[in-house]
Amino acid sequence: MSEIERGRGIALWSQIGEILAEDILKGRLRQGDQLPSAQELAARFDVNRHTVRRAMAALEQRNLVRTEQGRGTFVQEQTLDYAISKRTRFTQNMRNLNVEADIEILEDAREIPPTQVAEALGLGRSEYVYRIDTLSHADGHIVDHSTAYFPAMRFPGLPEVYRRLQSVTRTLSEFGVNDYVRKHTRVSARLPEAATAKLMKQLPNRPVLHVQSINADPRGMPVQYGITRFSGDWVQLILMADD
Repeated sequence: MSEIERGRGIALWSQIGEILAEDILKGRLRQGDQLPSAQELAARFDVNRHTVRRAMAALEQRNLVRTEQGRGTFVQEQTLDYAISKRTRFTQNMRNLNVEADIEILEDAREIPPTQVAEALGLGRSEYVYRIDTLSHADGHIVDHSTAYFPAMRFPGLPEVYRRLQSVTRTLSEFGVNDYVRKHTRVSARLPEAATAKLMKQLPNRPVLHVQSINADPRGMPVQYGITRFSGDWVQLILMADD
């Protein structure tokens, strides 16, 4: 099928979707390629842009394309299988996948944490934490927006160490915590907050994988409470059996 056929009883948007899907599945459009704009496709098929948008929405539902706010529509790449296990480490996960990755530090602060965070870390009502917000990138794409909390009294000056080392594992090791394990993980799918959607450059009606976690040292004392919002378009979470 190369062009649409009018009067054959199949909606025009459906025909357009099938043509583009065939281009993707047969490799004429490759992973990561940008599709022509709605205006260009409307001109190609001699239809209005609303018809093109319906076709693109159908392709998104089939996970063949993704839309990036302000950039356009792209052929969907293969998702990353992100392993969550007793010893989850971002850098090691990316290395296992042979993916180039980096972490961008957005902000850090010393503050009184929300009640849920304080309870998870076993802190009193007036005890401080360090909060660090980051964006993780893999192969040039934003994988997640994370917020990590660390007990400030136990880890004085932690943000400066983290900025220097760019690694939670190496940072905690500087404070004598040479190993830590995942004590608790809770995963849910939810719509991102407006700030997260903007940071991750995704539409606010696209769900993220929301992961809340607690890491503890070998004595069972919590050392980190984390909230990670993974891109639902890029990441597939794999829950592993205990090591």
